[in-house]
Amino acid sequence: MGNMYIVDDGIKLDAVLDMPSGNPEKCPIVIIIHGISGNKDERHLVEMSGMLLENGFATLRVDMYGHGKSEGTFYDHTYFKWMTNGMKVIDYVRGLDFVTDIYLCGHSQGGVTVMLLAALKHEYIKGLIALSPSAMRPEQAREGLFFGNKFDPESIPEEFTLWENRKISGNYVRVSQTIHVEDAIDKYKGPVLIVVGTDDSPELFESTRVSAERYVNCRYVPIEGDTHCYDNHLDLVVKAVHDWMTYQTS
Repeated sequence: MGNMYIVDDGIKLDAVLDMPSGNPEKCPIVIIIHGISGNKDERHLVEMSGMLLENGFATLRVDMYGHGKSEGTFYDHTYFKWMTNGMKVIDYVRGLDFVTDIYLCGHSQGGVTVMLLAALKHEYIKGLIALSPSAMRPEQAREGLFFGNKFDPESIPEEFTLWENRKISGNYVRVSQTIHVEDAIDKYKGPVLIVVGTDDSPELFESTRVSAERYVNCRYVPIEGDTHCYDNHLDLVVKAVHDWMTYQTS
C-alpha cells in the first residue's frame, strides 16, 4: 500500500503501510513508532519491519508530530501530542478490514509512547514491544533533569537546548512531569517484550530492568555490548523480536 497520511486533529502524520508477501486477506499488524528526533525510516525500524513482513505481519511505520515528514514542529511536540497521535493511528488500524490483531512497537521515546498507548487502548492491543524505552525521563523531569539540563522543577525554563543546538519548548518538560509510566505498566496485562543494549546510558538501562520486573508478563532481553540505536548487534535485536513474536503467535 505504501506511503499515506493519517490525520490527527488537522495534523498530517506521514506513514508507510506495508503488507506481507502474498497479500493475505487477513493478518496481524505491528504499529512502529520512532524515538525523539528520529523518523520512521531509521535503519533499525526498517529492518524490524522487514523481518515482520517476512513472517506474515503487516507493518505501519509512522512519523509522529514534529518528526520526519509529518506536520508540526519538533520544538512544540510533547508526550500528549504523541499519545493522541498514537490513539488516532490505533483507531485507523482498527478500521482496516484485513487486521486480525494489533501489536505496538516503539523505540526510545517511541518505546515509552507505546507503553502509554498499550495502557490507554489495552483492550485492542495484542502485544507490546518496547525497544530501549526511555522510561526514566518523566521522573527525571520531576526531579529537574532533562537530557543533561538541570533546572528547578518548580520553575521550568521557556525552552531547552538539546544536541546539535536543537531547541524544544519547556512545555515538553511540563507535560513529562505529569506522565507516570508505572501507572501505564500496571494497566497493561498483555505480553510485553523489552530489548535494550547494555552499553546504553546506565539510567536508561536500569529503568528498563525496573519496567520489565513491574510488568506481569514481560520478556526482558539485554543485548550485550550494544548501543541505544543498536549500532553493533541489530541482528540480535531483530532475532529477539522474531522469537518473541513467533512464541506469541504459535
